[in-house]
Amino acid sequence: MRCVIARFPFDLTKSGVLESMKGIKPEQVVGESVIVGRRTYPVKQVGQVITRQDRRDFSAGEVLRAMTQLGFTCRGLPQAAVPTRVLSPLQQASAMLGIPVTV
Repeated sequence: MRCVIARFPFDLTKSGVLESMKGIKPEQVVGESVIVGRRTYPVKQVGQVITRQDRRDFSAGEVLRAMTQLGFTCRGLPQAAVPTRVLSPLQQASAMLGIPVTV
């Protein structure tokens, strides 16, 4: 498949990406990620390996688009946890007794 990453055209194949990533130790995933084989890699690490360019030269979106089109599983930014309401000890005890107290 022909794709453009950092204004340069690349002919990428799924088997070619698998071969390029073979033996590469995954870095810690903080943002977007790509599952290559059984390992989860940061998008920028995959982009750097397959394009041989500096990570600052391309965006994560370009690599995500290319990897998705090749059939790899991609994950976006992790969703922030929804804050739960913390009950005071009085509210907790009241809720356990079935008599809610509003404070």
